[in-house]
Amino acid sequence: MKREVGIKPKHCKLRGEVAELRFMARAVDNGLRIIRPWGDSSRYDFVVELNGKFLRIQVKATSTKIDNAYSCHLSRGPQKRYTKDDIDFIAAYIIPRDIWYIVPVEMTGKSTLVLSPDKADSKHARYKEAWHLLRGESGSE
Repeated sequence: MKREVGIKPKHCKLRGEVAELRFMARAVDNGLRIIRPWGDSSRYDFVVELNGKFLRIQVKATSTKIDNAYSCHLSRGPQKRYTKDDIDFIAAYIIPRDIWYIVPVEMTGKSTLVLSPDKADSKHARYKEAWHLLRGESGSE
């Protein structure tokens, strides 16, 4: 049975803040050490420390469902896609399903990420709950 959850705030900024709180909790549950930059002007939301190296993470959340997939908007402004110069990973949260995708920025391509959590052979299936990537591990959890 699919678990349906939700983030209650209707205001998108507040909804994003709640998603960031959920990211922090899930990251800690997955054994990660996280750092939150001061202020709201960084191109990334969090830094994960990995053996003295730092990975920049941008958290995005979606509940927009199209057919059997969820659409996650990735732009950081009008027509400005995230690049390897900005961040290392997108942490995309599917709100109603409580599912995370940990996607290397170079694998995102366009300004929209289409996520199909029920399709094992989907383009981004290998990034579903891929917290091991942030721990520097090659295998799944």
